[in-house]
Amino acid sequence: MTLFKCLKAALTSVLYLIILTVWFVPLLIVGLFHFIIPVKKWHQFTKKLMETLYVLWLRSNYFLLKWIIPIKWEIKGLDQLRYKEWYLLISNHQTWADILILQYVFSNKIPPLKFFLKKELLWTLPIASWACWLLDFPFMHRYSKTVLAKHPELKKKDIEETKKASIKFKIMPTTVANFVEGTRFSKEKQALQASPYQYLLRPKAAGIAFSLAVLGVFFHKILNVTIIYPPQRANLFDFLSGDIKKIIVEIETLPITKDWLGDYENDRQFRIVFQKKLNELWEKKDQLIKTQLQGF
Repeated sequence: MTLFKCLKAALTSVLYLIILTVWFVPLLIVGLFHFIIPVKKWHQFTKKLMETLYVLWLRSNYFLLKWIIPIKWEIKGLDQLRYKEWYLLISNHQTWADILILQYVFSNKIPPLKFFLKKELLWTLPIASWACWLLDFPFMHRYSKTVLAKHPELKKKDIEETKKASIKFKIMPTTVANFVEGTRFSKEKQALQASPYQYLLRPKAAGIAFSLAVLGVFFHKILNVTIIYPPQRANLFDFLSGDIKKIIVEIETLPITKDWLGDYENDRQFRIVFQKKLNELWEKKDQLIKTQLQGF
């Protein structure tokens, strides 16, 4: 049985890689012409063309997941979403499969997701990360507190990169997606952080605060997404091998009120209020996961 799961996971991985390669080649060609020809209208045209290729890549992944991996879906909160609107999506993070799941759930419902990614992935996850770079995904450094204490200027550098990435999203409707815990959940990380949550790590507020500061007038809603893998937490191998039989995705749509918008970097009072609001969301998310898992 274990051998069968390994073979199925390998086959599914190969199929995902084939799809990635098929769409990466034209994306790379268009991207090269985009940078070679310094004409504004040409840049607008090539950007739209690359976005179209991205949508086709996502649709291919959608049908692969739909046909190859048998999953019972329980999805709540998809109503009233619009494809031609801007959204800020925040979610818990347990496995690399989360990205594929979010792309599947929101396929053709909202603009294609642009994730905040670690800059290290440019070299550790070839092709996929290069495609994301061409598509203007924001790549961020994840500096430790020790490094930031020695080099506080690095924090400002990351802030500027976040702002630059967010400005690019003004051109066309976009969904900016952020795993605000900053990394995948594990018991070890939970203990290291002394996280107050049973199923989550502590949320990091800065990234979404700066996105809201730059794109607040463009965003229509915040999508607070919770991904649950009953009866227990899962990993990418479980997903690819078909060992995950059910996935629950709950979507809470939040209005962007004035108390979400402010100067997070310089206004200490706003920073405290913002962090409190995010922590309250995480408390509710943790309770939701606990409630959903009680029946399993």
